[in-house]
Amino acid sequence: MPHCTSPNKWTSGIYCWTVILFANMFWASLSSATELEIRIDNAPTNRVLIAMLFDSANTFVDLRDPVRIIALAPEASPPERILDLPSGEYALVIYQDDNGNGRLDKNFIGIPREPLGFSNRYWPQGRPTYTHAAFRLEEGEVKAIDLHLQSVFGEFGLLGVGVGVIVGSSPYRGSKEVTVQPIPAISYIGDRVQILGPTAQCGIMNWGDIRLAATTSYHFGAYDEDDSIYLQGLGNRDDTMMGGLAIQADLPDGIALSVGYEHDLLNRNCGGLGRIGMQRAFQRGILTASPKIGLNWLTSELAQTEYGVSEDQAIEGRPAYQPGDVVDFDVGVGFFVELHNSWRIIANGSVTFLPEALTQSPIVDQSLMFGGFLALNWIF
Repeated sequence: MPHCTSPNKWTSGIYCWTVILFANMFWASLSSATELEIRIDNAPTNRVLIAMLFDSANTFVDLRDPVRIIALAPEASPPERILDLPSGEYALVIYQDDNGNGRLDKNFIGIPREPLGFSNRYWPQGRPTYTHAAFRLEEGEVKAIDLHLQSVFGEFGLLGVGVGVIVGSSPYRGSKEVTVQPIPAISYIGDRVQILGPTAQCGIMNWGDIRLAATTSYHFGAYDEDDSIYLQGLGNRDDTMMGGLAIQADLPDGIALSVGYEHDLLNRNCGGLGRIGMQRAFQRGILTASPKIGLNWLTSELAQTEYGVSEDQAIEGRPAYQPGDVVDFDVGVGFFVELHNSWRIIANGSVTFLPEALTQSPIVDQSLMFGGFLALNWIF
């Protein structure tokens, strides 16, 4: 208790009690401080560790815009603490800043390349799910959070197997309205190479928010001539492999922009396909939804193969038609659900709006094409 002296006994008493009151309030505020104690099992001795604290599922899903960023000392003793936090729900991520650039480096498809750990000892099987890493921090609570750092890719990358189905509608006159095709759902995620079903990419350059990759995709043939009487005599459109380059850029507010072009590698349609697309992820509970929109440029060769009629194939009621270069656009949404025991559900749906240059083709009678993909996948 402080010692007080004053020539006036009355004022001396007031002064002493005021000091005591403020001292008690100060110590009470310290004892009720809300804070996190961070304990890392395998903290490195020669790397900078960065803590990111999130309070929103829609930013946690992309590991962007945390509410608090703290640089931690390697192998801190006693454990590091995050002080003066408001009560509420949070999720914590710690990453090892290997190159010292102060940011979490990611590969071409946005997967972290540096070792990291999540609160609740949670480990994601795809996009991180906020509810799996979230914890409640009450006012005046001191909560200990234990984490373990590890690489997303492990030693050999992540292999996924499963089953899937592709569903699509046909724009061609007289053909089936909907086709359903089962396919294996195989995926591989490595630091540079990623294989996701019929698509693959290999990272070439990484400039932080902008990344360049070589890409390839399996391009399904547009139709068989037996699909409709209006297609007979045109020949089958064979499947082929497309290949090219793509750039992905991370824009503000979690918007991902991609620009790419792929050309027919097997010379079966002798054309190419360019695309500009944007998407953004939103998360609610265990469901992550990613609305997207894109513009697609079909070269004249590809448009002719899939929608045109050559002079020597023209017959009565099916005149020759050359659409030339064509631009269409599509909108869609992707879904991701992280289940237990390394299982996950992946789904996509889209609508493509065909331009007038294609709907005027004598073999086309639809202006919209619907497509979808659903897969159940297990990660090793």
